[in-house]
Amino acid sequence: MKSSGLEQLIARHLPSTFPALSICVMHQGQTILHEAWGWIDPEQRQLPVARETLFDLASVSKLIVETSFLALVEAEAIGLETRLIDILPEFGRLSPRGMGAAQDPHTRRFLPFPTRTRRNRVDPGSVTFRHLLTHTSGLPAWRSVYLSAGDSPPPEPSAGDGYAAKRWRRGLDAMLDFPFAGAVGSAILYSDIGIMLLGEAVARLQGARLDEAVNTLVLRPLRLSSFTYNPVTNGLPRENIAPTEMDRHWRGRRAWGEVHDENACGVGGIAGHAGLFATAEDVARFGQAWLANDPRLQVSPRLRALATSEQAGGQMRLGLGWMLKSERDSSAGDLFSAASYGHTGFTGTSLWIDPARELVCAVLSNRVYHGRQEEGIHAFRRAIHDLIVREIAST
Repeated sequence: MKSSGLEQLIARHLPSTFPALSICVMHQGQTILHEAWGWIDPEQRQLPVARETLFDLASVSKLIVETSFLALVEAEAIGLETRLIDILPEFGRLSPRGMGAAQDPHTRRFLPFPTRTRRNRVDPGSVTFRHLLTHTSGLPAWRSVYLSAGDSPPPEPSAGDGYAAKRWRRGLDAMLDFPFAGAVGSAILYSDIGIMLLGEAVARLQGARLDEAVNTLVLRPLRLSSFTYNPVTNGLPRENIAPTEMDRHWRGRRAWGEVHDENACGVGGIAGHAGLFATAEDVARFGQAWLANDPRLQVSPRLRALATSEQAGGQMRLGLGWMLKSERDSSAGDLFSAASYGHTGFTGTSLWIDPARELVCAVLSNRVYHGRQEEGIHAFRRAIHDLIVREIAST
């Protein structure tokens, strides 16, 4: 499917929007595009990006953890309406809980919050797993968990370093007392904190660490071998991993082979909301499993249909974990059908699935290599998805 239009579009964004890019497109179950562009070291133009290059998936990681939870629902180990405190009883230790401001994840400043609302109280026992999956729990979007998880940044990763379980325990302890930012079951408030707690629930239900749980429930059955947390720690060479941001605020180094997200890094690199690395091919294959109702996914067609249809709406439309295509200005472009579902990641990654066209598009980049500013990634996402649809229509 490579075309002059595709190459021209990528040339307009490489390396200014991102220095590394990998795309895998599947149409009607067949791979029609699987290519990579750019450099791991763009300054020296060394280490060309390959189709086997791993990218930091950021929030696309959520899909794997949420699918793991749905597999547990399918196995009747848990229900969507089960309360979070039934699995994490300590979540209710401060009850009722107050309301307060969340933090901006980029500036770390606390966001404005109405003084009168601070007097409101929330029953944490009313939060269900459906609330977590639809981001209607009222939990804050973001708080600096990583500063509670350890007194200093973790050391630069090297092969053989152990997972810092004590960091996760400290981070979890902090999350149990954060004030709510909204009422339970009201408007969508996209919350990393909620999915971090969902990840802990998956681990407890499976009786294993989260990385082992998602391997057992999703990754191993689908043979998605490139997915990994903490790739350098697990012995993978940095030369095969796209680097992300130069972290001058906390780590004092470029995140390369360790997760970009501070909260995921701070709690040991394994979390529900971020932390996974993978190739574009394996991300697309995961999407194809959802599209094709692959029985190895261990999610029935009924539950899959529920997960990919609107369960909460407003400025954002959500299923159970999945984002649904918005009516205007979607990152999936204008030409994907209204039934499309997917997810984006802050590092510059995305997975979009159009069931009407039997189309799966995994587009992985490291757009935060240059910093956190919005510098063309949204425009690129829209353009690449529209181009792919046009190319399919012309064949």
